[in-house]
Amino acid sequence: MKVIVVTSAILIAIALLIVFSLHGMNQRAKAPGLTGGILSKCSDKPNCVCSESGNDASHSIEPIAIPQDSSFDTLSLLKESIEEMEGNIMLQKENYIAATFTSAIFRFVDDLEVRIDSAGKVIHIRSASRVGYSDFGVNRERVEKFKEIFRAKALQMMRPESR
Repeated sequence: MKVIVVTSAILIAIALLIVFSLHGMNQRAKAPGLTGGILSKCSDKPNCVCSESGNDASHSIEPIAIPQDSSFDTLSLLKESIEEMEGNIMLQKENYIAATFTSAIFRFVDDLEVRIDSAGKVIHIRSASRVGYSDFGVNRERVEKFKEIFRAKALQMMRPESR
């Protein structure tokens, strides 16, 4: 019985050590940013989705089409959408935003990046976990929710009564 208690205590201590070390790595990391002017590809791990360089179906996600008759500031609407989802904007450039989302329990950080492709009339999106292997679909769900919020805001801005 004593061996089981000691073994259990050691395993719990090791698990906590792993979680805290991942947390430290997670907090120091940053979004990969643009590579050659486009969003970075996802790694082989299933904790990332990207509309611009989705290597395969498990990583690929559709970009957001920019409405043809839009007269609103797309970058401002992207920022509002991220903030509504309680994301923290870390970097903003002319056509790019990097934001973070932090999980409630272990405080793990995920990166959300968006790039406006004016020539292609789309907004490319990448969402990825900084550490770990699987995310249980959290990043894909986040992107779908983000797209839904952005589209609703864009539609509202295009209505004549909202101007």
